[in-house]
Amino acid sequence: MVRITEDLVRRRAEHNNCEIFSLEEISLHQQEIEKLEYLDKWCRDLKILYLQNNLIPKIENVGKLKKLEYLNLALNNIEKIENLEGCEDLKKLDLTANFIGELSSIETLKYNIHLKELFLVGNPCTEFQGYRQFVVATLHQLKYLDSKEIERSERIQALQNYPEVKQKIKEQEQSYLLKRAKEKEEAQRRMHERKDRKEKQVEAKLGFDSPGSLQDKENHQSEGETEKETWRTVEDDEEDRRFWEEPTPYTPESRLETHRYIEEKRKAKDNIREPKKREKLLPTLVTAEEKVLNVNMPKHLDTSLLDVDVQTTYIRVLVKGKPFQLVLPEEVKPDSSSAKRSQTTGHLVVSMPKAKEIILAKQKLSTSIKPSDTMQKNARRSGQVEKLEVDPSKYSFPDVTKIIQEKERIGQGPIRLQAEKISETKKNYIDFEDNEDVPPLI
Repeated sequence: MVRITEDLVRRRAEHNNCEIFSLEEISLHQQEIEKLEYLDKWCRDLKILYLQNNLIPKIENVGKLKKLEYLNLALNNIEKIENLEGCEDLKKLDLTANFIGELSSIETLKYNIHLKELFLVGNPCTEFQGYRQFVVATLHQLKYLDSKEIERSERIQALQNYPEVKQKIKEQEQSYLLKRAKEKEEAQRRMHERKDRKEKQVEAKLGFDSPGSLQDKENHQSEGETEKETWRTVEDDEEDRRFWEEPTPYTPESRLETHRYIEEKRKAKDNIREPKKREKLLPTLVTAEEKVLNVNMPKHLDTSLLDVDVQTTYIRVLVKGKPFQLVLPEEVKPDSSSAKRSQTTGHLVVSMPKAKEIILAKQKLSTSIKPSDTMQKNARRSGQVEKLEVDPSKYSFPDVTKIIQEKERIGQGPIRLQAEKISETKKNYIDFEDNEDVPPLI
């Protein structure tokens, strides 16, 4: 039986930071709940409570919810309206598609003076003659019944005929209660028959019917899992066909029985047909020749599940036990390495400073290649300091200052234009005499 637990309430209170003591609204619909409890102790400030589409048979443990304004109990197994007198602020009550047959139980709602809306569509009591008149005349504070507004004239007329309508309602209630008693007996009989039939099937499977059945069972098991699976499937199909084709009245018992049957089949199917989980082979990170491989298995990156291992020749990152491994082209310093997670992009940044030496593959030197004498001499001289010396007796160097005549040098270099201008002036005024006593023109 599914019950309301603190863990369930906290999970459904995510909008309130999982705090339940100050919770004002919660939705517990479609949780297969079979008993209403604990909410009046854990969530005293509740104003809106959704409990539709469950298996709740009785309204209980909500009387201390003084601030409750809206209660939705549609699609449950409720047969009577009760235990709501303490919900002083209740304004809206939804009991759609339940099994309420005791219509006179609505008289307990007289104490909910703020109740304005009531929904009883889909209940057996709505088929009673005078149903609406009885509800309208009983609950004076009500404004809407089954989404239809209650007119003033409708209430006046219902009050005038109230004694007669009330008597008819009681008679119809008695007939309904007798019918429900028979339905409960029929449900008990059907449940016992199904239980006996199931026990016989179990005995047949275990081999209690005949002395030689145990040997037959062992022989059957040896034939293979496939045949066993087929046999069970055929048997389940036969049982399903019998269960679903059997005519059954729609009652709280049949609804609960259907739910439990479906749940039982689902669990049996999971236990029988669930494939065996194959053991996952561990990935090969290092070969037998001690060669490190590149591996990438993780799909999701979560900082709390990361384990970074930096070695001199490779880096390995484990995410949920799945390795991501890279071989490095050069040696690094593991002690000086660091791993950080980027807060903007989410990328994992691993900094690994290089070591001085470079990894070289071990190869044998070819016999055809030999080091030359020059290389050997250079290797020997690498540790000595050498200076360049020139002996003038052995080498003769030309005098570079006398290669070009002086007049040919005039006009060369960066002052070429100025030299040409001066030489041109001297050429034009070759007969000019400079008299020092004559002042210059400019």
